[in-house]
Amino acid sequence: MSAVLDHHDAHGHDHAHDHPQGWRRWVYATNHKDIGTLYLLFAFAMLMIGGVLALGIRAELFQPGLQLVNPELFNQLTTMHGLIMVFGAIMPAFVGFANWMIPLQIGASDMAFARMNNFSFWLMIPAATMLAGSFFMPGGAPAAGWTLYAPLTLQMGPSMDAGIFALHILGASSIMGSINIIVTILNMRAPGMTLMKMPMFVWTWLITAYLLIAVMPVLAGAITMTLTDRHFGTTFFNPAGGGDPVMYQHIFWFFGHPEVYIMILPAFGIVSHIVPAFARKKLFGYASMVYATASIAILSFIVWAHHMYATGMPVTGQLFFMYATMLISVPTGVKVFNWIATMWRGSMTFETPMLFAVGFIFVFTMGGFTGLICSMAPIDTQIQDTYYIVAHFHYVLVAGSLFAMFAGFYYWAPKWTGVMVNETRGKLHFWWTLISFNVTFFPMHFLGLAGMPRRYADYPMQFTDFNQIASIGAFAFGFAQVYFFLFIVLPAMQGKGEKAPQRPWEAAEGLEWEVPSPAPFHTFENPPKLNADATRIVA
Repeated sequence: MSAVLDHHDAHGHDHAHDHPQGWRRWVYATNHKDIGTLYLLFAFAMLMIGGVLALGIRAELFQPGLQLVNPELFNQLTTMHGLIMVFGAIMPAFVGFANWMIPLQIGASDMAFARMNNFSFWLMIPAATMLAGSFFMPGGAPAAGWTLYAPLTLQMGPSMDAGIFALHILGASSIMGSINIIVTILNMRAPGMTLMKMPMFVWTWLITAYLLIAVMPVLAGAITMTLTDRHFGTTFFNPAGGGDPVMYQHIFWFFGHPEVYIMILPAFGIVSHIVPAFARKKLFGYASMVYATASIAILSFIVWAHHMYATGMPVTGQLFFMYATMLISVPTGVKVFNWIATMWRGSMTFETPMLFAVGFIFVFTMGGFTGLICSMAPIDTQIQDTYYIVAHFHYVLVAGSLFAMFAGFYYWAPKWTGVMVNETRGKLHFWWTLISFNVTFFPMHFLGLAGMPRRYADYPMQFTDFNQIASIGAFAFGFAQVYFFLFIVLPAMQGKGEKAPQRPWEAAEGLEWEVPSPAPFHTFENPPKLNADATRIVA
């Protein structure tokens, strides 16, 4: 075993002169680890920008009346916050995790298409610049909501076109990244790693990549039709010419609902690695986890119109989408029960990655239950477009996707950086984040049930108390992420801290723990020989 590892380590040093140094290393990067790092840093930068916009929203809503921004700018903030967080922060961050971890976990030397990998990252920079820069265009940023519903989008200024162009570029980047991931997983696994021996993170990303390829062109179609309605005389969504704005909603949500699962399936994969490692047990029901992931992906295509109960859908349609949406909670429930069964009677310890994973399971389950409530047409008709919906999807996306990313960072950072993350700081970050998150978003359920609509810059005074609690929580949550970057990420990147052993977590399984910490620049140049369950290298 040591001979194999020494061989890999030697390659890391032999080839140090092969790759450019300084800025060229990053601009011309074709190594999956460097590109993964670029994606993660880019996503964090976008998280901060999106977070500043969110704090603008919460500052305005601290009390009734108009304080800081006018309603027009308020709607620009809500629109851009949503677009930047979904397309600039959550999705690129998971692609960063995929770039870093998939080749390591399947024993591949790199991603299948290294130059395309570089291109798909660098496409995001002009797209993000155009998206964020739309605030400085005549008339300000798009203010039609992140879903870009017609007819509002047909009335926006030139920034709408910039937003559409930016989304096209980001979509192209996603499709290229997905093709790369699928080809890498299907063609470059180490001999002996069959599909049903792949790590769960690799499985969830394989399925996510197929989802992306299926639905990104649908979004592209919807926004292209918007563009031609705006400039080329078509009337897809304009009733005056025989079009229908509700058709836009159908096309958008046919993309939008699978998109929700694109943003949560990789999170399931990360948590499925961390829970067994810290419970010191094998993952309970591996095969059922794989089938549940595939079921979620397939069912996600037949539930889109549960976002549209209030559009005058026939009762038969409402019933179909209601039952289909309830059905999709079954495979999700299978996953939650499997994680709990993995923890049951395990020798659990609660290092920071496990805290975030357990926090994820707890809070994501709450978000899932509120989603199940939204799935019921008679209830949804009441809470449509209220703060209850805002609370629900932030419980899924912040406590879901973001918590899982934090868990993944703390879990794999020793392998990336070669140093252990300070446990005290990590635990402070966890509790600060968990408490401030719940203080921010839990009161929004009550605001929504009381009838406060979302995307309003003002509200009657009876909603003041819960809004003030939410705004204070939001600022605390934002500062927690600044703390995370300054006192956890930066020191780790600079190599400050206790040196990480090759296996920082004793019970963690997978090929990524078979290479030294930090992972050498080149790994697995020759396909490794694996043991029977494809979790270790045999010399």
